[in-house]
Parts: sequence; structure tokens; C-alpha cells
Amino acid sequence: VASAIAFDVLPLKLHPFSQSTPTGLDCVGWKQRIAFPVIADGALDKTALADDAGSEEDLYEDFRSGNHRYGHAGGGGEQLAINELISDGSVVYAEALWDHVTMDDQELGFKAGDVIEVMDATNKEWWWGRILDSEGWFPASFVRLRVNQDEPMEDYPLKAEGTKDDDSCSGTRRFGMGQTTKDQMRTNVINEIISTERDYIKHLKDICEGYIKQCRKRADMFTEEQLKTIFGNIEDIYRCQKKFVKALEKKFNKDHPHLSEVGSCFLEYQTEFQIYSEYCNNHPNACMELSRLTKVNKYVYFFEACRLLQKMIDISLDGFLLTPVQKICKYPLQLAELLKYTNPQHRDFKDVEAALNAMKNVAQLINERKRRLENIDKIAQWQSSIEDWEGEDVLIRSSELIYSGELAKISHPQAKSQQRMFFLFDHQLVCCKKDLLRRDILYYKSRINMDDMEILDVEDGKDKDFNTSVKNAFKLHCRDTEEVHLFCAKKPEQKQRWLKAFESERRQVQLDQETGFSITEVQKKQAMLNASKQQHPGKPKAVTRPYYDFLMRQKHPTLPTTLPQQQVFMLAEPKRKPSNFWQNISRLTPFRK
Repeated sequence: VASAIAFDVLPLKLHPFSQSTPTGLDCVGWKQRIAFPVIADGALDKTALADDAGSEEDLYEDFRSGNHRYGHAGGGGEQLAINELISDGSVVYAEALWDHVTMDDQELGFKAGDVIEVMDATNKEWWWGRILDSEGWFPASFVRLRVNQDEPMEDYPLKAEGTKDDDSCSGTRRFGMGQTTKDQMRTNVINEIISTERDYIKHLKDICEGYIKQCRKRADMFTEEQLKTIFGNIEDIYRCQKKFVKALEKKFNKDHPHLSEVGSCFLEYQTEFQIYSEYCNNHPNACMELSRLTKVNKYVYFFEACRLLQKMIDISLDGFLLTPVQKICKYPLQLAELLKYTNPQHRDFKDVEAALNAMKNVAQLINERKRRLENIDKIAQWQSSIEDWEGEDVLIRSSELIYSGELAKISHPQAKSQQRMFFLFDHQLVCCKKDLLRRDILYYKSRINMDDMEILDVEDGKDKDFNTSVKNAFKLHCRDTEEVHLFCAKKPEQKQRWLKAFESERRQVQLDQETGFSITEVQKKQAMLNASKQQHPGKPKAVTRPYYDFLMRQKHPTLPTTLPQQQVFMLAEPKRKPSNFWQNISRLTPFRK
């Protein structure tokens, strides 16, 4: 729909920095109506675009005041087309790309995959829609228009009153009954996959050649570290996607698109798609760095000049950098829709089915890594709350709190028992002591390297090594030094939880090695820096220790093993009015069960 209408928008305006997804960014069919001088090597040719004394500011103002117009779907065309359809009485449906948690009673909440009837798309950022009896505003960037708007209405999870019979009949008239209809639906989905891939490749090319190449020529403005932060590994993604598109094109049947067999392409590249994990994890850092730079006018003008020279659509750099995050999230939705319209007898059915599961696993891996990265901030804050900390930071070796609780530690030579709080991270076990008067204050005492330890279950009774009677006990034995640590839990079930936690710790370490998960030095330093900034000078640490307070209220706190509902897609959530809701929640849930 969006690609069928070309129109002119207002002259270029400077848009404020936003993390919201520009509506229509991945639409096809937009056309540039203006030609700019293109420099073969990507350099900024000021002589061609400005006078000898010109600057990025002059270049920007020249184009801004030149009454140039742009014709593309994103930024207005899609909205115009949707509103025309709505005003004509048509029902327009959009599919949720990810969850939208209702923050306001006037907002429409939904989950990924829900189908929303779009009732008003006048506003670029927020549309008005309906799901069953609920109506409200929702971010346009969280949805995509359904590929098959003419799909028979019985396939829709929701139906608008008074439209069921008419739409159902129109679907039959257009395609006929049975197999013909399904073939046409599959054709629509295949065409969307191919066209959006081609469009996506152009966006990646524009970023790499229009922005990165130009930035590297300006060493006076950007360091290599800054460019790595802003653009992440998007050049690796570009190289991967070019190969993927070529593979898709080979499988695309131009004469009979519904016969195309594209499932095998996704299976072939499922491992390569894991590189999106690094990009998605870095994306918040990119947003922060861009936000910092765009407070300086010369960077705003420079980025805008790059966009104009590359003849890119009227969307800011942060919008383009969001496309890889959107893309990896969209694959499971596209494949689910493709599978829906693929007959079990189709040669592509089994591959599409396997590809859907594979891309779900890729998304799950990305979300799991994102969760782990979010945890490092909480771990840094926890460490900053511990008194008398010694040695290296926890984050140097660890990124996950596996388990925590109170145990009695028995030491040589008198077999003295001491009550301590223990925190089991991947690779290490941290021991702390409670303050005698302020029980919410912890003091660092020691740590144990779990990589060198083996876990030994100890039967109730007298222990020969320590010459003392024990109950609910277990040992940590160092293979290299023969050092032995003896611990006792208060109850048998607590002991079992600890034994299972030690098994989980080893599995986590092995999984990280297999998947290559690691935290960069920059991320570690940034987490510790953020934690130190949150400490209020002149106040005791206990006052600002909500994370430890939470731990003390929980008997067996541990991080989740399943995906959180707010997945990696939430990176694209539009900015909202200030609210203390999430701040208050985050203060209460640092380590979820």
C-alpha cells in the first residue's frame, strides 16, 4: 500500500534525537526527487557543494533553504495511504512486532503477534487502534502492516463489526476458493520477504558508505573507539546480509513466487545471524554516544551532510541504526506467516518450519545475552554497596548471579563455625559478613575460585577432615592445592538448592564458552562507573542499597532462567513523559526469581 503512493513532503527539518523507530523506515517504493553530487570515494566535496569557506553548517543550511522535496513512504506516505483507506471505509490491520506494556490508561497494550485494527494514523509516532473492546494510542514503530490485508476474515483473531461478510466475500472473489487463495497469500509473504531484504541491504549500504566512510575521514571529530561504539559491528552485518540476499535471490521463483523455497536459506545462515547479538547489546551505548555528540551543532550538521550526500531518506542516523535491531526481530514473524500459508505437501514446508524454530532460537540467544548485559549494571551496584571490598571487581570474571544465601562456614584448625552470606556468581563464590548492629550492611571477607573446585556432598555425622559433627553439609575441594572448604545449611532443602546452584554455575560457564559470550572491557568499566555515580556522597551506603535490601527479603534469590517479557525489541521503545513507575519497579527487582 505504502509503495503505491509517491508524494512530496515538507522541506528538510532538523529532527530532535529520538530512540523511537521512524515509521515506514523499512517500507519499499520510496523515490528520491533530487540529485546531489556523489563523490566516488565517499569524501565530502565542499567545493562542489559550498564555497571555499563553506562548512558542514553552510552545507546543511544550503540544502535546508533550497526547497528540496523528498518523496518516500517513510515519514508520511504510509500514514497518508493508511488514512485514505480508513476514510474509504476499509479495515486496516497491523501486526505487533513486540510487546507494548501499557503505561497510561489511554494507551493500548498488546503482545508480539497481536493483530490491531488501525483506526487513525494521522500522527507519525503514535497511532490509534483497537483490539477487541479496547482502544487507545500505541507506538507506530511497534507494529507492521499485515502483508495480506485481503486475507479472508476468518483467519483474523479479531473482527470489526459489520465487515465480516463483505471482507470474507471479497477475499473469495479476488483469489477464488481453496488452494488458489493460499498460493496468493504465500506469494504476498514471499514478495514481502524479498523486497524488505533488498531494502534492508540498501539501508546497511547507506550507513556503511554514507556515514562510516565519511566519519573515518574526519579523525579530528571521531576516534576509532567512538565509531565502534556508534556503529558496532554493522559492517559485519552488512557483509553477512549481502550473502544472505544472494542466497534468497537464487531460491526466489520470479514467475511463480509461491513455489519459492526460501526456508533453507534461513537454516544455512542461522549461525551467522548470531552476530546480531553483539549489535543489539551495543545499541544502547550507541544511542547514548549519539545523544552526547548531537548536543554539539557541528556533529548535527556533519551527520545531516552525510545523509544528503548519500541521498538517503529523511530519517536521522539513530533511526537507521535501529534497523538491524528491528530486522532480527522481524524474521520469526515473517517465517510464522510464511509457514501459515505453506501447505504441508509443499517442498518448502519442512525447511520453513525448521527455519522458524531456528530464528526463534537466534532471537532467544540475543535476548538472553541482552539480559546478561543488563545484569552487569545490577552486579556493579551490588558490589558498590559492599563495605571494605578487596581485590578485583566481580565483573572482571563474572556476569551472572547464580544463587545467594546464608551458610555456616567451618574453618580449621579449631573447626570454628561462622555465619556468612555467600553470593555464587559464574566463576566465583563471594563471602560477606553482616554488620553486628546494622544487619543490612555487608562487609567483604573473601572469595573462592569456582573453576578450581569440585563439589562434595557430605553425609550427616562426624566429618573426619574437620573432626566435628555436621548436618546438611557439603564441601568445596580444590584440585590443585587440596584446600577444602566446609559449609553447613540450616535445612536439607537449602543444601539441595546450593548443590543444584553449583551445577548450574558449571553449566553456565560451559555454555558461555560454547556460545562465545563475553563482556567487553568498555562495558565493565561503564557499569562500575555508573554504579559509583549512583552512590550519594556523605550518606552511608546502607541508605542507597535497595538491591541488597531486596536480597535480604528473599530466601532464595536467583536470576531467571527464562526470557523476560520485555525482550530486545524494547530497545526501540519511543521516549515518553517522565515516570517513576519503572524506576520504582527496578529498585525492587534486581535479581528476579
